[in-house]
Amino acid sequence: MAMFLVMLRRSGPDWEPGRPMEEQSGWAEHARFMDALVDTGFLVLGGPLADDHRVVHVIEADSEDTVRARLASDPWSDTHLQVHSIDSWTIRLDGRR
Repeated sequence: MAMFLVMLRRSGPDWEPGRPMEEQSGWAEHARFMDALVDTGFLVLGGPLADDHRVVHVIEADSEDTVRARLASDPWSDTHLQVHSIDSWTIRLDGRR
């Protein structure tokens, strides 16, 4: 059974503070990559937190290694976004139908 993992990513060295996400270099490539993760069901939820320097992703995968390997192909990996943490998440309540 797959498990959910929560990944926190932080802005990396190529992130330009003050510029919206959609105006960062390489945005189109990053957006296509992330949309593909959603389309395959790998990425369940994702988006920036209020400070615009942290992003949370909820991922359905069997291990942290799987997450790291898959996200290594992100055009923004280690340039605009860096992995801060990945934690397994025990779901006890689920209102989705």
